[in-house]
Amino acid sequence: MAAAMQMQIQMQCNLSPSSSRSLPLHRQSPPSLLRLRVPTVRCCASIQTTSADPLPLYTSLSAFAPATVANLGPGFDFLGCAVDSLGDTVTVTIDPASAPGSITISSITSDLPSTSRLSRDPNVNCAGIAALSVMRALRVRSVALSLTLHKGLPLGSGLGSSAASAAAAAVAVNELFGGPLSLSDLVLAGLESEKKVSGYHADNVGPAIMGGFVLIRSYEPVELLRLDFPEGKELVFVLVSPEFEAPTMKMRAALPAEIGMKDHVKNSSQAAALVAAVLQGDVRLLGSAVSSDVIVEPKRAPLIPGMAGVKRAALEAGATGCTISGAGPTVVALTDCEEKGKYIGERMVEAFLRQGELKAKATVSRLDRVGARVVGKSS
Repeated sequence: MAAAMQMQIQMQCNLSPSSSRSLPLHRQSPPSLLRLRVPTVRCCASIQTTSADPLPLYTSLSAFAPATVANLGPGFDFLGCAVDSLGDTVTVTIDPASAPGSITISSITSDLPSTSRLSRDPNVNCAGIAALSVMRALRVRSVALSLTLHKGLPLGSGLGSSAASAAAAAVAVNELFGGPLSLSDLVLAGLESEKKVSGYHADNVGPAIMGGFVLIRSYEPVELLRLDFPEGKELVFVLVSPEFEAPTMKMRAALPAEIGMKDHVKNSSQAAALVAAVLQGDVRLLGSAVSSDVIVEPKRAPLIPGMAGVKRAALEAGATGCTISGAGPTVVALTDCEEKGKYIGERMVEAFLRQGELKAKATVSRLDRVGARVVGKSS
C-alpha cells in the first residue's frame, strides 16, 4: 500500500527515482557552465554608524522575516537556510507621545499560546534589542518609535523564532529611514539580539536577513557567504513541529565538550558535500549530507520524544534526507516535489504520535530566496 502510494506520487512529480543522483565528475557539465556566484557579506567589528540624525520617510512600515532551518545536519552553527510560508512580522510606527530617541513595544500578537510570555521590554525582547541596535547606528534622536510584533513562529521550535523577530525589526527600522545601513550592519544588529537571547550564532539570523542558504565562514570577524541554489531546481522542505518545546540553551547543554578526530572528519566531509549539493542543486546529495551528522544529532535526538522513529518514517516515505531543525524539536525532511512532501509529512506526523506520543503539525515549504523584506508602509 505504502509502496503503491509512493509510486503514484513519483509519477505525479514526473521524476524517476534516480533523476537527481550525483553524476561522476567526468559526466558533469563543463567547468564554464559550473561557475557559481557566491556573494560574501563581511561584517566590521561593530555596526557602522551614520553621521546624522535621519528623518523618517514613512509614518509606519512593516517588515516580514522568514523561518529558518539552522545546522542542516553537519553544519552546526555555520550553515542555515530560509524557508517560506512561516515567519514573524514587525511594524514600526513614529510615536509622538514618547521621548525622542526611544522605542517601545506596544503589542505582541499571535495565534500561538507559547508567545504569551514574551516581554514587551525592548531591552529584553529580541525584536526590541535589534531595533534599538539599528536606532543607535542611525543615531536617531529626533523621533521615538513604537513597535508591534506579530509572531508567526512558536518559541523554542527550532525554526529561528528569535532570529525572525530580530531580522524583521532590524529591517523595518532601517527601511523606515530610507535603508542607509548595509546588509552586514543588519546582520550584526540581529546577532546582537541573538547573543542576548539564544547565543552568538548567525545560522538563523543570517539567512533570515539574506534569504537562501548561508554559510558562516567566520565569526571573528563575521563573514557570511550566500550559497545560491539553482533557479528552476525543485527543493521542498517538510517541517514537522510537535507540541513540545526545546529551549535552545537546554539543547546546547547536551552537546559534547570534545569530539574525536574520526567524527570531526566525517562531519567536515558531509558539510562540504552539503555545500556542493546546494550549489549544484542536487537534492539527493543534499539530503544524504543533511542526514549524516554524527556529532550533534545523536546527542539531541534522545531529548525529542519519537525522533528516531520520525526520521525513519520520513526516509521510508521517500525523503532524500531528514534531521533536527536547529535545536529542535521541529524535524525537517527534504524532497523534490510538493506532493511527495505532503505524503512524507503525513507519515512523520503519524510517527510522532505513535513513537513519541506527541501531536504534531506538518508544513510543506520551499526555499525563501529573499529573506527579510518590507511588506507594507504608510506615508
